[in-house]
Order: sequence, then C-alpha cells, then structure tokens
Amino acid sequence: MKRWRGIIDRFEGDLAVVEFGEVMEDIPKSRLPHSIKLGDVLWFYEDGRVEVDVEEKQRLSKEIDELMSELWED
Repeated sequence: MKRWRGIIDRFEGDLAVVEFGEVMEDIPKSRLPHSIKLGDVLWFYEDGRVEVDVEEKQRLSKEIDELMSELWED
C-alpha cells in the first residue's frame, strides 16, 4: 500500500500545514489524529489512514540537534 510522509509545519486556524518534501499542503485538523503537534511526522496512506510516527520524529529531532551543535562549534 502506498504511503506518503508529511511533517506538521504549523497550524492556521482549523488547518494543519503539512510539508511533503518541497510541497506544503493545508489539511483540515479534523482529518488528523487529535494528538498532533508541531514537528510531528505523519504517514498518509492511500486508504485515508493517518498515523503519527514518534520514532521518526525523535530521529529527525536528534539529527537537527546534531547539525545545530556543529553549526555553533568554535
């Protein structure tokens, strides 16, 4: 089954702005899990299911922290 990875970029009223690679898409929050937060990684399945990927969010957060540490090294 096909699936697409999206990341919650921000919220605008009743919409979640989701980043799919280089494309941003507005998705009604009512179509998403109630527990979503900024930066969450979501998998969108062709059958309409949406799942939060906690492990992928943690991996991306660690990767960003490491990049920021490198940037601020003397």
